[in-house]
Amino acid sequence: MAIQGFYQNDRLANTDLAKSLPRVSDQLDSFRTYQWEIQFRNFPRPTKERLQKPEDLTLAAKKVTGIEISVENKTVDRVNDRLNYPGKATLGEMVVTFDNLYDHNTAVELFEWFKTIYDPVTGAQTIYSGRFRDTFKCQSVQVVELDNNLNPAQVFELYGVYPTKWSLSELNYSTSDMQTVEMSFKYDFMDAYRNSFVG
Repeated sequence: MAIQGFYQNDRLANTDLAKSLPRVSDQLDSFRTYQWEIQFRNFPRPTKERLQKPEDLTLAAKKVTGIEISVENKTVDRVNDRLNYPGKATLGEMVVTFDNLYDHNTAVELFEWFKTIYDPVTGAQTIYSGRFRDTFKCQSVQVVELDNNLNPAQVFELYGVYPTKWSLSELNYSTSDMQTVEMSFKYDFMDAYRNSFVG
């Protein structure tokens, strides 16, 4: 169901201006890139002793790139023929730019997760990977695209996600830009599906 355009709202619906203008359909528009959310499922919450119980986490993100998959090509040469077959699949590296000022704990919380991969103080790596039910990986990350009614339209879900890079934006008081945190993530598998599976 399409939302009402500017000229079809309650204030202008019965005016001569609205009746003379064509009704604009938004159902045939492509998905707008700015209508989306990013959700972490079973986000690891580390402490000094162990990981706390994983919880879901939704953060404000400014930009997401690197959701991709490609397949290597295998070539078989014969006497007069050359045939191509799909080889191993390669998944990309997702890069997310988070707005740190939306939630003042964003930068620190993401850095605590990164420290489960590599702790720059002690030099320890993947310190939780060998403990029972503890893991440095997030179960899944969902990038949810929203329709014009802000309902989930389609989902890109990444599984077995862990951070590989943490980067704080430039601290510069002379500009009015929001402070951001950029993180890179590797993932084991990915899937894409429509809104009927979103729950």
